[in-house]
Amino acid sequence: MVDISKEIVETVNKPGRIGTLGTANKQGQPNVAYFGSPRLMEDGTIIMGLGSNRTLKNLGENPLAVFFCVSEGPVTFKTPGYRLYLKVREIQKEGAILDGVKEAIAKHAGPGAAKMIVAGVVFDVTGVRPLVDMG
Repeated sequence: MVDISKEIVETVNKPGRIGTLGTANKQGQPNVAYFGSPRLMEDGTIIMGLGSNRTLKNLGENPLAVFFCVSEGPVTFKTPGYRLYLKVREIQKEGAILDGVKEAIAKHAGPGAAKMIVAGVVFDVTGVRPLVDMG
């Protein structure tokens, strides 16, 4: 895992931030989707809820992903944001992680959104890059 600064945690967990998760299946076919549920912990893990979708299928075949996160829109070269490189630690289809994710989503997005969630996913953050990296 990598060191996660307080600034990165605050950006990823900021209400209203914009975040997309990029995944690929075992053949390398890419997918990217918008997600509001990821929560970054100070220990370098991200927990999120997923419905029965292409992202969940891809993560079952290929555990690597990238979470692209910006604090606000529209996005410019000066917009604060990060690229977090991830590796699945666990996909839970029943249990405490899934229950916690569904509870949080119900609180913030409503019970209808929570009913769509079929998995709680725990990722380890394996790398972090700024949104714009000129190096």
